[in-house]
Amino acid sequence: MLSVIIPASNEADYIGACLTALFTSTPIPGGAEAVVVANGCRDATADRARAMADVARAAGWGFQVLDLVQGGKPNALNAGDRAATGKSRVYLDADVIVSPPVMAELARALETEKPRYAGATPHIPRAKSAVTRAYARFWQSLPFAQSVAPGYGLFAVNAAGRARWGDFPAIISDDTFVRLQFTPAERVQVAGTYDWPMIEGFSALTRVRRRQDTGVAEIDRLYPGLLAREAKPRLTKPALAKLARQDPIGFATYAAISLAVRLGKSAGWTRGR
Repeated sequence: MLSVIIPASNEADYIGACLTALFTSTPIPGGAEAVVVANGCRDATADRARAMADVARAAGWGFQVLDLVQGGKPNALNAGDRAATGKSRVYLDADVIVSPPVMAELARALETEKPRYAGATPHIPRAKSAVTRAYARFWQSLPFAQSVAPGYGLFAVNAAGRARWGDFPAIISDDTFVRLQFTPAERVQVAGTYDWPMIEGFSALTRVRRRQDTGVAEIDRLYPGLLAREAKPRLTKPALAKLARQDPIGFATYAAISLAVRLGKSAGWTRGR
């Protein structure tokens, strides 16, 4: 059984499309269930998720919706884990759209007794704003985005992998924390794609990038040595210069946002899209 846990805070505009894509997945070996965790919502997220119950049933999926008064993504992830029954777990953002083969491919990738972390192949849809399009284009050429199973928006672990940690800690970057529980040799990426939207506009990108940097620094402070497991290729000055020549507008946009992050104040959790 594959359990898909979807934390959702004020995602009424996105949860329907997320679940529709999920329930039209290729049949999954051993079956699957979805657990939507609406946490601290001030909109109709929970109601719109519950409205998908008949679609889930027709597709042969188990389905439940938790409606928590308390907000906070780690709290939602932990509640979803407690409610889930599958041995393998997929953690999916509520604004992500998976292609049909993704879940079946992940289920097969996790069929091992050895600890395994798996991801699918991310795709950033065309943004409305020129700034976001330029930033996304350059960002996707950087070593982290090019690494195996980068994990943003979607990541999965088998039972032996999930045993690597207890509850999700109250930190900003849950996806990075989980990914770094595994060595590069324990990470796999399946061919199936998923759409992960990037936030629109300069100020929003700056805010989210600041959150990402703060989250990485928090992990480094709380878990010394864990970042060494990233093992991504180092971005040398010649390599950066080559990327800048290939995409000068993307580089200029990325550099401007990086400078704005350094000049601003640190941030806690904020929406990635």
